[in-house]
This record gives sequence, C-alpha cells and structure tokens, in this order.
Amino acid sequence: MDSTSCHYWWRRSAIAALGEDGRRLRPNLVIGGVDGLSERGWEGKVLRVGSVLVQMVDLRGRCIMTTFDPDTGAQDLNVLRRIQKEFEGTMALNCSVLRPGTVRVGDAVKVLDEAIG
Repeated sequence: MDSTSCHYWWRRSAIAALGEDGRRLRPNLVIGGVDGLSERGWEGKVLRVGSVLVQMVDLRGRCIMTTFDPDTGAQDLNVLRRIQKEFEGTMALNCSVLRPGTVRVGDAVKVLDEAIG
C-alpha cells in the first residue's frame, strides 16, 4: 500500500450481515475475526495491519454499483435499498494510508485507540 492510495476496507462480519456477495462492494481488504458490525465505531481510529498504518476516516456511502451481480451483471436494486434501510446507506470505511508497506494474508490486525501523528 502506498501513501497516496485511498482505500475502503471491509470486515467479514459486515459482509455476512448484508447477506450478499462481498464483491459487490469492491473491497481493497477483507478482515476476519471482527464481532458483528463493530467497525461502524472505528471512524477516526487507526488500524495497524502488520507494519502498515491506516487512518479509518469515515463510513463509506454506497452507490448503485452494489446492485450489480459481479458474475452476471444482472441488477438487483433491492441490494442498495437494504443498505439504505438497514445500514443508513453506509458500509465499510473510507481509509487513507499513514505508513505504507506490504500487507500479507495472516498479518496481525489491531485497532489503535490512540491517534498517530
């Protein structure tokens, strides 16, 4: 991850809560082992993945692209309607890289309470 990239990240628990193919949301990284929808309280915090530090800026508003099946291209407007109704129109987090590096499968992941500055 380079320092100019803007990423949005996804948690497996949120994908499960939506009940749809997670590829509809085009995540840059999927993190497992998170309880429920706890990431919705991570705005403004910093995530450490291995040696990489990522600022979790805010919840990401979802767009019409979530309505398209990634395999068939068929559109289902109910997906976005559900996101609007059940998740206040937001899922995942807009993020920016504070300390670039390489992220590998199995890297330790930790939400830091303190600000990095």
